[in-house]
Amino acid sequence: MTKETVTGFVYGLLSSSTFGLIPLFTLPVIAEGMQFPSILLYRFIFACTVLALILMGKGISLRIKMKDLPSLLLLAVFYDISSLFLFWGYHLISSGVATAIHFMYPVFTTILMMILYKEKKSNWRILAIIIAIIGVALLSISGSKETQLSLSGIVIVLISGLGYASYLVAVNKVNIQMSGLKLTFYVFLFGGIILFTGISLFSGVQPIPSWKSFGSLLLLAIIPTIISNLALIQAIKRIGSTITSVLGAMEPVTAITVGLIFFNEIFTLQIAIGIILIISAVLVIILKR
Repeated sequence: MTKETVTGFVYGLLSSSTFGLIPLFTLPVIAEGMQFPSILLYRFIFACTVLALILMGKGISLRIKMKDLPSLLLLAVFYDISSLFLFWGYHLISSGVATAIHFMYPVFTTILMMILYKEKKSNWRILAIIIAIIGVALLSISGSKETQLSLSGIVIVLISGLGYASYLVAVNKVNIQMSGLKLTFYVFLFGGIILFTGISLFSGVQPIPSWKSFGSLLLLAIIPTIISNLALIQAIKRIGSTITSVLGAMEPVTAITVGLIFFNEIFTLQIAIGIILIISAVLVIILKR
């Protein structure tokens, strides 16, 4: 194993494990009374600011072509749906389980590709989808007050995974010629504008309740957003997208660990089996792809 490969593995693990830290910075802000749309908006604002500084530091122009605008807006809508429903899910079910269910997005990506683009069906894909469904079913029937699970919460996080899968499919199908960092900047920028418009119409943007929440929101924008994305790009360059995707299994593992240590979330054998089935199904799809 070369030094470049080892570095790629480190970046891949860094990307997935930092993404799994989203609950660590989100739940304390929710506990202080901030609603998830406002939390997401501040995440976009802080992340856009940092990304703009990075892009300008690299000498990358922020100009875009007008023909790319509809595609960028579509990507922003899908990303907003994914993020909003994931944060909403944190209100209803334990953060570790929510992240594990969200991790089903490769399964949804496969289903969308088969339905929309007639991608070839195969026994292993069908089997993986069935395994994932069984995993979600196990989580659904294990819901109780003690385990912090609910059917509505699971459905909401499934929509989050579907939203992210739609985002990934759209990224691969739209013809936008720009770097990954620049694309991420504009997805966050337009996502924030759309979100701000929606919040202003219905409730208004909440002020940040305390300096502690400000720190959590800033870390939310930097660690599981900026660092995770930068590490992802570096990992793909060195070890390819397939192995990087496999290392993404650290996302739910990290979130579950955070939930157990910091938020005293209950973790039962049935939940463990459900999550293992979901992760196994996702890994089968990624490796076969």
